[in-house]
Amino acid sequence: MTNRARPVRVGHISLSFHDAAAEQIELVLRSHGHRIERHSASHREMFQALGCGEVDMLVSAWLPWSHGEYFAAIADKVRMLTVLYEPYPIWGVPEYVPAEIASISDLMQPLALERMPRRIQGMAPGAGISEMSPRVITEYGLDSAGYHFENGTEDDCVAAFVDAVEGGNWVVMPFWHPHALHTRFRIRRLQDPAAILGAVDNATLLVGREAQPLIGSAALADLTNLHYGNTLINQLDRAIRRRSSTSYTDYSL
Repeated sequence: MTNRARPVRVGHISLSFHDAAAEQIELVLRSHGHRIERHSASHREMFQALGCGEVDMLVSAWLPWSHGEYFAAIADKVRMLTVLYEPYPIWGVPEYVPAEIASISDLMQPLALERMPRRIQGMAPGAGISEMSPRVITEYGLDSAGYHFENGTEDDCVAAFVDAVEGGNWVVMPFWHPHALHTRFRIRRLQDPAAILGAVDNATLLVGREAQPLIGSAALADLTNLHYGNTLINQLDRAIRRRSSTSYTDYSL
């Protein structure tokens, strides 16, 4: 019988789409009679929390690319239960940017240099896209034209894109799928021939090995059969954001 002496501590990275996925996992756990204790933190901190047993589950690890470094440090302490969706990082532009700007290297074309802001507004350090984007600038030689990456909050990243689109201006967005923003805007992915941004990841539900008896075999079996997909996570993220009052969270949806 499952030991329900304490709640299951469900951890997620402090971004709304991770929160959206975590809510679905919590529904399954509650259906098995579990109480839930929610935890959120930055990327590195949440992986460390799982590794030292401060949380029982992590929703979710993007493997092998975006979160591979964090996962490697705790791999022997966790079990991979299932792939919930298939995320991937992008550098994207609004759909009205001409199709000849098709690749990251095309940002060096005269047409792009005439219209494209040089600041690439990102989000906080620790996210895969934040770690990869400075390398993109260096590897493609974009720094020679003044392009530079700036960390910020997720809202800073989104606001830079939304403000540019509302003004009909060009912009490059270091971003990812899935995200609620894709339910409102068509963001065209720039090709990355050098594959610096990596490829499609598996958003993997992790459970601490020592927490498995607490969760129980029946709940673990149900969790192992889950798969949501990117489209559903987009919609769930949108719902989470529409409940929030923070700036740029609902995108006027």
